[in-house]
Amino acid sequence: MNILRDKIRKRKKICGPFLNMGEVYVADIFAREPYDYVWVDTEHSSMDYGSILNCLTVLKAHQMPAVVRLQMDNYNHTKRILEMGPDGVIFPNVETAEYADKCMRSTLYPPLGNRGAGPLLGNHYGRETIVEYASEQTENLCRFIQIESVKAIENLPEIMKNPYIDGYILGPCDLSGALGILGEIYHEKNISQVKKAIKLLKEHGKFVGVAFTSIEEEEQRRWLELGVDMIASGADFDFIFQNSRKNARQLQRLFKEY
Repeated sequence: MNILRDKIRKRKKICGPFLNMGEVYVADIFAREPYDYVWVDTEHSSMDYGSILNCLTVLKAHQMPAVVRLQMDNYNHTKRILEMGPDGVIFPNVETAEYADKCMRSTLYPPLGNRGAGPLLGNHYGRETIVEYASEQTENLCRFIQIESVKAIENLPEIMKNPYIDGYILGPCDLSGALGILGEIYHEKNISQVKKAIKLLKEHGKFVGVAFTSIEEEEQRRWLELGVDMIASGADFDFIFQNSRKNARQLQRLFKEY
């Protein structure tokens, strides 16, 4: 069984960082820490497929679950990523039940979906039959969607009817943009919508996550208090940026002392 999906089914709290830069060194560093998964981002990053595959291979070698955020509404991209054998995929900005159904179908082989048969790393280059692999993927692949707009929250009752969605990840920054207050994540209007979504999802026994780059304990605590089960927090580029800035300013200060 997929160890990540097992944790989700048991409603254990899980956390992981963002890998945006496509560097195998970063994947290796993250894989050696006690995270539950690594979020490999292909929605906003400039990673090519070779870099994605290299990072997934490193993570697999460490038995670190990899969850890939996909490009929006790109069936061929989704198919290519699935052939690399990630433990889970994330569909961004899902606003309707129809689109959620379309996303789920792209991860499932017929008759449940429309995923094409062309197994590579996913089924170890044919060591399993396509029938065996299809059955395994239906059971084990983690499927997440992101809730990033008021429209998505309004449509949650219908979206939640899809039985293949394993988790619902809130995107509070994009949600604030949808409300006309971009970047004001903790504005009362934004948090009100967040609470509405979490309440509705929890009432239906759904697994709820949130994604943000900050690693501040206060912010992480705030989301846990709001009731999330999954946190994606801290990004490779931000770790470098923050420490690079700290180091440069520290050295400039020291130069003035000596």
